[in-house]
Amino acid sequence: MTLTLTEAAEFRLRTFLLASSKDENSALQGIRVAVEDGGCNGYQYSLKLTNTPQIDDIVMQQGKLQIYIDSQSAPLLEGVVVDFVDGLLESGFKFSNPNATDTCGCGKSFQAGSCTPAGIPCS
Repeated sequence: MTLTLTEAAEFRLRTFLLASSKDENSALQGIRVAVEDGGCNGYQYSLKLTNTPQIDDIVMQQGKLQIYIDSQSAPLLEGVVVDFVDGLLESGFKFSNPNATDTCGCGKSFQAGSCTPAGIPCS
């Protein structure tokens, strides 16, 4: 399983973890990365802070950050690069996904061939 965080994304996620942490010494603190049904193209990315990994999670370490990948999402996240952009026009996490056959203009949802669920129109 290959999922890469840029230095900027790792730094931002570690900052979120530290800011929300009640027990800074917890060895299980990390980020859960998943793909969920939704968004205007059918799938949407999910990033959540967690202290409780699931039994079937794929566990990775990048720098000082523990990453938990939902095992059902893993095929759709293979080769993904997550970046953090902080600019005048937009700020946030950006996903570069080689498995996406189409992406939404917002960059938060994607299609992955014929296995994609129905999307929700943008409002």
